[in-house]
Amino acid sequence: MTTVAKEAASALESQSVVSDEIAQVQAATTADAPQPLTDFPPYRSSLLRHPTKALRDVDPEGVELVAPVFGHSDIDPVEADLTIQHRGEPIGERLVVTGQVLDGEGRPVRHQLVEVWQANAGGRYVHKLDQHPAPIDPHFTGVGRCLTDGEGRYRFITIKPGPYPWRNHHNAWRPAHIHFSLFGTEFTQRLVTQVYFPGDPLLALDPIYQSITDPAARERLVATYDHDLTSHEWATGYRWDVVLTGSHATPLEREEHDG
Repeated sequence: MTTVAKEAASALESQSVVSDEIAQVQAATTADAPQPLTDFPPYRSSLLRHPTKALRDVDPEGVELVAPVFGHSDIDPVEADLTIQHRGEPIGERLVVTGQVLDGEGRPVRHQLVEVWQANAGGRYVHKLDQHPAPIDPHFTGVGRCLTDGEGRYRFITIKPGPYPWRNHHNAWRPAHIHFSLFGTEFTQRLVTQVYFPGDPLLALDPIYQSITDPAARERLVATYDHDLTSHEWATGYRWDVVLTGSHATPLEREEHDG
């Protein structure tokens, strides 16, 4: 590490400082928050980006009149398999992620556009702003999409993403995760969230995950390993349902995180 890099690292707060802040904020929260706190001090940039003025209602009707309505003709089934989008096999643990999109009453949300994006197995995004010194996999772009079926089910085949460093504090690492975007029938209905994997030790240290102060709500962001879904000598399997409303709603991002 260069002298400049060492000085920059020393200027950042340690993980122990951030972890203590997480514990203090969660202890001071009188009512458990099932959705991420928008001004969560341990997540440093949230203090600069969260809304500071009262929200204003707007009429989206004009936008919705020209917004697209998605159908099966718009989505190619191969887009849901992130491992076959190039000529070679991507590096990493192949996995299947599947589940249902449900409303607050437990009813399936049919023909819902679901998009995913993620880092590769080395924790690197295919994006010019990602300068993490990890290899770019020429056979993995990390984006896919599908429509839910008549029972609200989605299914993706992909590679398990790796953790990666980010600049929230010194030695900060994001847990492995996949971003999910759900569109409804218009762009004005877009919701964004993330799914994590069980047993990840970085979850306890991550300010973004911990910005949800309700432990039960946090757990709803963690997929469940399913051995029956796992395929012999081919892929591990995980199940994860998305609940859009109600007391068991999946925690959603209020704004798109850059992590």
